[in-house]
Amino acid sequence: PSRPARGPLSAFLTVQEGCDKFCSFCVVPYTRGAEVSRPVSAVLEEAHRLVEAGAVEITLIGQNVNAYHGRAADGRQVTLAELIQLLAEIPALRRIRYTTSHPRDMTPELIAAHGAIPKLMPYLHLPIQSGSDRILKAMNRRHRAREYLAIIEQLRRARPDIAISGDFIVGFPGETEEDFTATLALVRAVGYAQAYSFKYSPRPGTPAAEAEDQVPEPVKAERLARLQALLAESQAAFNQASVGRKVEVLLDRKGRHPGQWLGRTPHNQAIHVALGRENAFTDARGGLMEVEIVEAGPHSVAGRPLTPVSDSRAA
Repeated sequence: PSRPARGPLSAFLTVQEGCDKFCSFCVVPYTRGAEVSRPVSAVLEEAHRLVEAGAVEITLIGQNVNAYHGRAADGRQVTLAELIQLLAEIPALRRIRYTTSHPRDMTPELIAAHGAIPKLMPYLHLPIQSGSDRILKAMNRRHRAREYLAIIEQLRRARPDIAISGDFIVGFPGETEEDFTATLALVRAVGYAQAYSFKYSPRPGTPAAEAEDQVPEPVKAERLARLQALLAESQAAFNQASVGRKVEVLLDRKGRHPGQWLGRTPHNQAIHVALGRENAFTDARGGLMEVEIVEAGPHSVAGRPLTPVSDSRAA
């Protein structure tokens, strides 16, 4: 069936700005200021507008989104977990995500929400930056590697199939080969579904930029290559382990081949689904479909349709 193109299927909704963490490499606290959360009513009003315009998936965003503490109409502070529950009550909203989070704000309540709210997708981007406690301290992250791993364990108890994503900085001032090896060990322990990694780059005005023990550029480049190879391995393993899994896919655009459509799994994997040449002219954009993942590649998976396409934007 043809679906008229309205607003975006997946929309971003800013709920929080600023950061109070003052990581030693980051300019956000200086450029964006202290953490500020939008009132609950403003967030809900915008969410309703987005859904009325056609969004079926909303990603809540903020520099430190899980520190959200917006005010309700009665003056009470509302947590991100409570906000997600309120958004989940919007009937036509099918999927909820949030990014980017800080480990220190992963509360038991928010962790439990991943198992209790079906519309909250089983995917979490939770940066750690390094697996070395010594470097985490120098970064002023204010948590240790074992505390991060404990959060991952709690998340997997709440939602066993959750996909974890992260951020890493290699070559932070003072990073030794031993520190870097600790990062590789943490990557292996977590088993990331995907992750982003970067060479440390000094930001003027930040404490780390003034450090004397800067890591030479060739060392940073070599470590980044090793880390990215391991992360690619981890992503490929996660995708391969998905083969045989049955998931609901949101189709958002046509693929390169007749009858092929592209979308995202609940675990935020890129997926392509062959609807068949007989459906080459079908407009499936915005459709939800149950598929079985039948093939895995390094960056995407392929799915076999199990049900007809349903209109995700039907009220």
